[in-house]
Amino acid sequence: MQLDAIDWRILSALQENGRLSNQDLADKVALSPSACLRRVRSLEEAGMIKGYRAELDAAALGFELEAVVQVTLDRSRDNWHEDFQSQVAAFPEVTAAWVVTGPCNYVLLVRTRSLAAFSAFIVDKLNKVPGMRDICSHIVMKTLKDERRLPLPERP
Repeated sequence: MQLDAIDWRILSALQENGRLSNQDLADKVALSPSACLRRVRSLEEAGMIKGYRAELDAAALGFELEAVVQVTLDRSRDNWHEDFQSQVAAFPEVTAAWVVTGPCNYVLLVRTRSLAAFSAFIVDKLNKVPGMRDICSHIVMKTLKDERRLPLPERP
């Protein structure tokens, strides 16, 4: 799908506020409501818009601790990558996970209610994953920026 300037404006507006009504979105991008809705549906069908969700305040909901955890596995085991993927998928504390280059195999973003809960997660769950070789945790002391938005162009 080839995106034009209006498509980019729609994506930018929805990335900023996914709860915009179709009428408000149409006004923002200077389209009729029906044309705007057609474009949004087309962007959804093309997979450019994956979904809509509420952004929750972790601290207000009692999830006080956030950590970035580097994991290194013993790669000599058969199916080491697939086994780790299934284990991580089952851990609700892991809110994001990436396969990375560098000295470790994976980087995990972990959220827990407290340092004690984080410690229990590391000792009782993550450390017991078969083939675990090294875990290096970085506790987030203060978040400077966490927009999780794409740097969309102003005018393509």
